[in-house]
Amino acid sequence: MHLLIAYVVIRIAIGDGGNADQSGALAAVSATTGGTIALVLAAAAFVAMALWRLAETAIGVHATEPDDGDRGPSAWLDRGKALSLAVIYFAFAWTAARFALGDHSSSGSQNAGMSARLMSSTVGTLLLIVVAVTVVCVGGYHVYKGASRAFMDDLTITHQPVVVVAGVVGYVAKGLVLAVAGILLVVAVLRADPSKATGLDGAVKTLGSWPAGPTLLVIAAIGLAAYGVYAFVMARWARM
Repeated sequence: MHLLIAYVVIRIAIGDGGNADQSGALAAVSATTGGTIALVLAAAAFVAMALWRLAETAIGVHATEPDDGDRGPSAWLDRGKALSLAVIYFAFAWTAARFALGDHSSSGSQNAGMSARLMSSTVGTLLLIVVAVTVVCVGGYHVYKGASRAFMDDLTITHQPVVVVAGVVGYVAKGLVLAVAGILLVVAVLRADPSKATGLDGAVKTLGSWPAGPTLLVIAAIGLAAYGVYAFVMARWARM
């Protein structure tokens, strides 16, 4: 998914357009030969990822390492993160299934529509602010995790140079993009402008509108692609 989003970001950088989020990535898949089959497989894979995270929520993130010393508040925080990821992966599965059935509506427009509905009430507006602050914090945490190389604690291998580079670049880049997305959501709430609340796609296109925008987009694409490479490392060497 991250490699596909990086591909879409590069296309945006050179002026070809597209949506720099999961809907844009899935649209790229659907346009290929056998795209529908690939989307069905992607939906199944996302469901499997969600179920894995639900299992971590129930029995612990490192359940196969009973003596790893991961106890107390940090363990419950890890379970909370696992539950959040389960929700995200179920959402990805739903999006992939919709694309397989022919519904190619973008995630950005759906986010903007939901934001508009929430902004119509005080409770909804407060909820959006909480979500925005959370996204900014998650982005900041990604930057910290990458810069400090704390992501190596999630792996069963030692510090391999290629893995370290992919993890540092990937986590920092993804964190910065997420932080921009969260800031845009704050701006959308303060200005009562739901068109700004378009998630990852809006963050990427905002970067593209800045001075030296195409260069920033290429850098962002490299970072997202690096995170995609790190995801393959996680698939092979993640602590379970």
